Amino acid sequence: MDKDLIAQYRYFLKDSIRKEIDFSQTDQNRDIDIPPIEKPCRADAMRIDLVKPDSWKTIGRIDLVTAIMNRKSRRAYTKEPLTLEEISFLLWTTQGVRADVMDGHAYRVVPSAGCRHAFETYLVVLNGKGLDQGIYRYLPLSHQLLFEFSEEHLARKIVNAVFRQPCPGNASVTFIWAAIPYRMEWRYHLAAHKVIAIDIGHVCQNLYLACEAIGAGTCAIAAYDQEALDQLLRIDGKDEFVVYLSPVGKVRNLT
Repeated sequence: MDKDLIAQYRYFLKDSIRKEIDFSQTDQNRDIDIPPIEKPCRADAMRIDLVKPDSWKTIGRIDLVTAIMNRKSRRAYTKEPLTLEEISFLLWTTQGVRADVMDGHAYRVVPSAGCRHAFETYLVVLNGKGLDQGIYRYLPLSHQLLFEFSEEHLARKIVNAVFRQPCPGNASVTFIWAAIPYRMEWRYHLAAHKVIAIDIGHVCQNLYLACEAIGAGTCAIAAYDQEALDQLLRIDGKDEFVVYLSPVGKVRNLT
């Protein structure tokens, strides 16, 4: 192995960069406007109201210890669709807003460095009850699902975009998280990128635990064709790009 190259890549895991940054020169400290906490959409876009936490009727109760004990990656799913209420639950537990938005910050159910929450959540819906197949995006501020577009041969395309791993093609929905790095860079400059990677782990772990409550399974995927997946979502790959994904489907048992 190239030891110098290995050392260079290991540096990303360290926090030494923080000592090299003049934080007085970040965009935040230069009084540049805080970036939006949610990607905008057209006023006439198709939005679907999601079921709010105080209105859930079918979401199961599971104690935390059991959820943690049962948590594992699950790659085989049944053909049973996820309901809109179940999808609402999973979206809220991974990126839901739990308090009023104040000063450009949205306090959510997952932690984020500086409360910056650099992610947009996309859903590839293949088998959602009452939902057409297609690409959707979560709007956490209004707790709505935005229909982005339909796509022919969607199951095949997402499988190809993860180097032929089959589980996204068999899942009911696949959560895809895209980062908008500037949300974090605005505050942390070059120290932003490590914490973006840390933050997405918080999000996906919540998905794992939430799946245990609805008889579903998931399997995080970090090996994917970057350009193909960005292209599938129709994002630019520069100021917004995919960082992680996780298919979800019902499973026969949770043992």
